[in-house]
Amino acid sequence: MALKIRLARGGSKKRPYYHVVIADARSPRDGRFLEKVGSWNPMLAKDDAKRVELDADRIKHWLDNGAQPTDRVLRFLDEAGVAKREVKSNPEKAKPGKRAQERAAEKAQKAADAAAATAE
Repeated sequence: MALKIRLARGGSKKRPYYHVVIADARSPRDGRFLEKVGSWNPMLAKDDAKRVELDADRIKHWLDNGAQPTDRVLRFLDEAGVAKREVKSNPEKAKPGKRAQERAAEKAQKAADAAAATAE
């Protein structure tokens, strides 16, 4: 049984509230879970202490038993010092797309041609 530490949505419409749960990977997002180990209230301010609440001992227990946290939960665990999250770096992401690069090259070529025409 593959276990995940993930978020289960609660709250009402437009007022999200999430429980951090241990669940089988095959069960639905808000479906059956084994244990509730924390909560996340995204409506609170980022510096509020009650925004993310975690039971670190139980989470460590489940991590030792093979549970895999999702990306968002891993961010919370990294902030709490329970688990280490590797920072992902993709330098290609910041570059403009192929079409944008072509347009920039055309614009630079036109500017160079205009400068050459005025110099003559």
